[in-house]
Amino acid sequence: MPARRPLAPAVALLVRHGRTPTTGKVLPGRAPGLHLSDEGRSQAEAAAERIAALAKAPVAVYASPLERAVETAKPIASKLGLRVRIDKGLLECDFGDWTGKSLAVLAKRREWRTVQVLPGSFRFPDGESFVEMQNRMVEALDRLADRHRGGSFVAVSHADPIKAAVAATSGVPLDLFQRLVISPCSVTALVRGEASNHVLCVNNTSTLAELAIS
Repeated sequence: MPARRPLAPAVALLVRHGRTPTTGKVLPGRAPGLHLSDEGRSQAEAAAERIAALAKAPVAVYASPLERAVETAKPIASKLGLRVRIDKGLLECDFGDWTGKSLAVLAKRREWRTVQVLPGSFRFPDGESFVEMQNRMVEALDRLADRHRGGSFVAVSHADPIKAAVAATSGVPLDLFQRLVISPCSVTALVRGEASNHVLCVNNTSTLAELAIS
């Protein structure tokens, strides 16, 4: 009996949400009510233009349930003639008791060094561990990839989940994932499939014209 050929992979276009009034100042986590700033809305429109210019258009647009992610996804979906689908697997890490805290204040805590250099061993107080966050994000991407085999889809999420997905796809240990940078409204393209998992680009904030999506 001949061996079964692996199903075609899918390309996940991961977009970090645009800037908010607290970007770089506060750890907002999953707290509701945080919207894009004027700059963030402009970034979302620019990301939509770049994605819509791809030779092979994505077939679906997904977003984390948080307002800033949905607001980023809407212009992308509009440009593609699609609707935004909410997926909880794309949520920000649950920062527990650290939610809403100033980054400057958190950086003075003893645990902050662990977050930066040994994140794989850290769990946020009354929240999620980085390992749990990575597993959740990868499971969500593989579930969506299975749904869109042979095509591409957009997934609007948050910096840490996207960094964790890049680390998992490229074989980088989770303890090194903080070395990655994911800018607001950047595009990161990952191939996810049964026999093909690799990184096409990371933190792209300019043209996607050379991105080869077969």
